[in-house]
Amino acid sequence: MSSDPTVQPVHPSVVAQVDAADTTLHNPQRAVIALGSNLGNRLETLQGAIDALEDTPGVRVKAISPVYETEPWGVEPGSQANYFNAVVLVKTTLPPSSLLERGQAIEEAFLRVRSERWGPRTIDVDIVAYQGIVSEDPDLTLPHPRAHQRAFVLAPWHDVDPSAELPGHGEVAELLAAVGDAGVQARGDVELRLPE
Repeated sequence: MSSDPTVQPVHPSVVAQVDAADTTLHNPQRAVIALGSNLGNRLETLQGAIDALEDTPGVRVKAISPVYETEPWGVEPGSQANYFNAVVLVKTTLPPSSLLERGQAIEEAFLRVRSERWGPRTIDVDIVAYQGIVSEDPDLTLPHPRAHQRAFVLAPWHDVDPSAELPGHGEVAELLAAVGDAGVQARGDVELRLPE
């Protein structure tokens, strides 16, 4: 599904559930969103999630990282299929809480099941960072509390924004160098496309 314009998102009927927001993108904020999938057609699911983000009033997808294939994190080796991971940079007028609601709605549309911690999933939509905000809100901790430990977030983020910084932790390049990239491999044979 690399560049075939006839391929449609898996769930084109996903409708944005957002708070009242300035959908004209005046004074947009920058957010970093990590995507992951290890069930079903992983590439198609990631593309569908990106398309659904772009279809959200008040959100514009500005850049998409290369796809990485990664070993599952936090579980026994070989107990799950590998993930496809990517990082998406967006500009948005939605507040963090509404962007979170939208991410959860996308997960639900792709039948994400939350039966076990770090369990397999059709799609994971995580807000990694939002305009430099540092917050310990129990509903949405910013930045993502484990992003600095995860090569599958840091490697694609570094690819799409080499000078990025993770608020409270430092430069993404240095964080990636510290954790290493074992178990994380760029997949040059597949790609995600920016929505038109």
